[in-house]
Amino acid sequence: MRYLHTMVRVLDLDESLDFYCNKLGLEELRRVDVEAGRFTLVFLAPPGQEDAQVELTHNWDGDELHGGRNFGHLAYAVENIYETCQRLMDAGVTINRPPRDGHMAFVRSPDGISIELLQEGGSLPAQEPWASMPNVGEW
Repeated sequence: MRYLHTMVRVLDLDESLDFYCNKLGLEELRRVDVEAGRFTLVFLAPPGQEDAQVELTHNWDGDELHGGRNFGHLAYAVENIYETCQRLMDAGVTINRPPRDGHMAFVRSPDGISIELLQEGGSLPAQEPWASMPNVGEW
């Protein structure tokens, strides 16, 4: 058995690609438009990690999505959790669970999918403003 990808449904493909690619840093690997089924599949992965794919599924006629948290979450290791969270905040992303412990943070995609960010190689020392930043919303 070999892992292939995780699929998440998205309402606005452009908004989701902006989040996953421009803000989170994933790269688009391939795109499939299925005219007969009226949907688009976009496969993304972290740079150099094509074996860790996320498939965004966009139904052209819309979907009814509820919450997103029932999906669970996607998790990515990052080189510096503080720098990553600052970059995301600067891009307008809400840090729902700040990295107070220097180890873990959560954000949400435009469709409510929880994204866990984990500090690679162990926790960084606690630092402000993260150490005293409260949780925001659900994560």
